Formats: sequence, C-alpha cells, structure tokens
Amino acid sequence: MKARETVMRLKRREVDEKARKVEDLERIIREFDTMVLDLERQIQLEEDRTGIRDRNNVSYSTFAKAAAQRRDNLRTSTDGLREQLAAAVRERDDMIENLARATAQAEGREEQRALGRRRSDRTLTSAHR
Repeated sequence: MKARETVMRLKRREVDEKARKVEDLERIIREFDTMVLDLERQIQLEEDRTGIRDRNNVSYSTFAKAAAQRRDNLRTSTDGLREQLAAAVRERDDMIENLARATAQAEGREEQRALGRRRSDRTLTSAHR
C-alpha cells in the first residue's frame, strides 16, 4: 500500500511540475509579447520624431534600428517558446492522463479488496450461525 501511495504522490508531483512549466512558459511568452509591443511603440515614436520611416535610408535612426532588431529577436524567441509550450502542454496532458489511469486502477484494486473482505466476513458470519 505504501509503495502505491508513493508512486501516486510521485505522479502528482510530476503533474504539478509539468503544470508549472506550462505556466512559466505562458508567463514568459506574455512578457515577451508585451516587450514587443513596447518596442513597436518606441520605434513608431522615434520614426515620428525623426520623420524618417524608410529603414534603408542612411539617416534612419540607429535607435529605431536597434529596437527593431531587438523586437525581431524577441519574436523569434517567442516562436521557439510557443513550440516549447505546445510540447509542454502535451507532456502535462499525458501526465494528467497517466495519473487518472493510475488512480482509477488503484481505486479498482481497493474496491476488489473491499469486496473480498466483505465476502470473507459474510462467510465467517454464516459459518458461526
């Protein structure tokens, strides 16, 4: 019984770890998306300030160029994180399914044991009559 409880506790802990990983990835993606929006606003403000919107123009703001490069890097990172998130969600869902299956099996075994005990109790009771 204790070994089974330990296994179930480990499975629950694994599910919790996977869920935390999913939450962390979602939070990081949200933060990156916010940073991208902020950089886009900064680029827009810089282009409005200088009046130059053509990135190929020699006079285009180096600040706007750097902000655009950072924004593009964040987008690339976010795409990679979204792939990791999809994999983490699949892993989490698989772990939840495995835990549910193990829990159902454990409950089924408990029911079988309880049924067996009731039968043996009935047998003992009828033997004493």
